Amino acid sequence: MDDDGAGPAEPGGGSARITLLTRAGCHLCDTARAAIMRVAQQERAGWRELDVDADPRLADEYGDRVPVILVDGREHGYWRVEEDRLRRALAGRRWSWRPSEGR
Repeated sequence: MDDDGAGPAEPGGGSARITLLTRAGCHLCDTARAAIMRVAQQERAGWRELDVDADPRLADEYGDRVPVILVDGREHGYWRVEEDRLRRALAGRRWSWRPSEGR
């Protein structure tokens, strides 16, 4: 985890599209990190990890529900990473669960 916000390597030198907000000692954060790493590698998306407790603003906003996943700066989910939903978000179909038939 990088406290300076630099985050893991970003394929192609692009900016981080995924931000994972975590804290030390969080077992759900470890699971989320592994899922984010898988999706980011498969989708060639940059990502970074921030310690929510290192920034009072982040701690106030997100501290009660880490890990939190942000996509392009918007909250995408928390506690668990839904890998298929994250892939859809990265593809631009970001905030719906599944497209409804007939819509």
